[in-house]
Amino acid sequence: MMKRYYILIVAALMFTATGCKKMIEDGPLEFIDEDRIFNPADSLGTYSDQYLNNIYSGLPKGFNRIGNNILDAGSDDAVPNNILDNVQYFSTGAINSTILPENAWDANYSNIRKVNIFLSKVDRVNLKASLKGYKERWKAEARALRAMFYFELLKRWSGVPLIGDKVFAVNEKIQVPRNSYQECVTYITSELDAVMPLLLAPNATGTFSATFYGRFSRGAAMALKAKVLLYAASPLNNPNNDLSKWAAAAKAAKDIIDSVAANKFTYKLNDAATTAHYSTTTLAGITTSANLSTYVTSVNKFLSIFSTANNNEIILPYMSTTNQTVESANDPIGYARSGSGKTNPTQELVNAFEMYSGKTISESGTDYNSNTPYYNRDPRLVGTVMFDGLYWLTRKVQTYDGGLDRPLGFGNTNNGETRTGYYMRKFMTSNASATSFANTNHVFPIIRYAEVLLNYAEAQNEAVGADASVYKAINDIRARVNMPALPAGLTPAAMKERIRNERRVEMAFEEQRFWDIRRWEIAGTVLNGTLNGVKGTLSGTTVTYTTVPVVPVKFDISKMYLFPIPFNEVVSNPSMTQNPNW
Repeated sequence: MMKRYYILIVAALMFTATGCKKMIEDGPLEFIDEDRIFNPADSLGTYSDQYLNNIYSGLPKGFNRIGNNILDAGSDDAVPNNILDNVQYFSTGAINSTILPENAWDANYSNIRKVNIFLSKVDRVNLKASLKGYKERWKAEARALRAMFYFELLKRWSGVPLIGDKVFAVNEKIQVPRNSYQECVTYITSELDAVMPLLLAPNATGTFSATFYGRFSRGAAMALKAKVLLYAASPLNNPNNDLSKWAAAAKAAKDIIDSVAANKFTYKLNDAATTAHYSTTTLAGITTSANLSTYVTSVNKFLSIFSTANNNEIILPYMSTTNQTVESANDPIGYARSGSGKTNPTQELVNAFEMYSGKTISESGTDYNSNTPYYNRDPRLVGTVMFDGLYWLTRKVQTYDGGLDRPLGFGNTNNGETRTGYYMRKFMTSNASATSFANTNHVFPIIRYAEVLLNYAEAQNEAVGADASVYKAINDIRARVNMPALPAGLTPAAMKERIRNERRVEMAFEEQRFWDIRRWEIAGTVLNGTLNGVKGTLSGTTVTYTTVPVVPVKFDISKMYLFPIPFNEVVSNPSMTQNPNW
């Protein structure tokens, strides 16, 4: 919280608010002191804008951020392909106050400090008249970012120290106690309410989409508020099930939906197959011939959310330059371009995807066939998981034992190839060839409109029951991929389970499931026992599939719903209290 530092100016700007400007080039840009950044003579605000851009780089980037693994490789949805990767400590119960796979405490307080420096010094800059209003918007964006950083702390540790606008001196002794969970929620939501009028509205009448995509907009602030309130209403943080908290969360999400309906915001579920990830040729045999064309379009619509740099579904993105890191880290290992195959989805996640008919794989009357387990499934399965026989690049994936993408076979290695029989498909593009990677768009959706609908449905169902608006929110998401509507007449309890499953399959690998199983207090169930995968055995031209255990998992419900406060923080701050049982 109090490290002195100079400001690292990012080499490639993620955003620009004032157009192309000549940079001051009479010295190295790597390290520039604060007085130069917040220079009264900088009438274009060049360095101030770059400083704010650097704060944006502290947002959750999602892709491969923990040892080249996604966070959900520490949940019940996936495992890393290397048994030693520390992201798995989250699911095997190996974390403690000195061993945490991510350094979120230091990172987020460092970002909060950057915001506080920005707010304390940006008024020194005298912008020219044509940029009137920019400074107030910049400050609003900075405060919204700070609210996000506090939320990142809150969902890991519960109540944390709120330091307001304080910028600690280098040698100042810090003795700041933790605030309560509710105090933190109140602070975050109050900050978001305060800055909303000063933020840009993502509407069709301005230049928001073209010029300011990626900035913290009014809609992003509203969506973050709705998410914070949803977490506050959830069982982990609302043990007495105060229905007013659910109602507040529902209203906050409904405000966004209403703004979309009134054409104030341009958000929507992506309904265009912008990128032709698959064709009727490459997906032949995955569904019936009669359904094939519609099925392919559904898959492409879903995948296009993540391969289109600027689209109206993503409310708050993590912006990055085009890159190839997602593919190089997650490609199946048997292709000549030598991907690492890091993220391995579990059988538990695969089983969560319904049949294309809308039935689950285990309910009465299902059309599921264990001999052809991936046939005629929810199109989002094709857009999320690489399974045996799914087309990729120039051939079908081979994850049966001895296949190109699982040459050693189940149980014969602890790294290098899939441990579960699956690879991650989501976020990946098939650009370039089977022998080389290519830089392409990878925009991580921190918040997208489908999540707003899911948040609303969950909160509204808890507050008042499975009314028509709950059905509409979920069915709109399902309709995007041509999945049938939910059955009528569901009880609130039955609807809750359907919403939770819908959230799992729609938002897989987007840093949702990891937190959902905690705030719902189900991690003690889903992360105690064994996570499974599949073993494929080839005989002639036929592959038979068997569910197999992959890794034992452990979750101590007496303490693990919250992270331990890092040991150094407890030692260095006499006012700091550790979370229970750590």
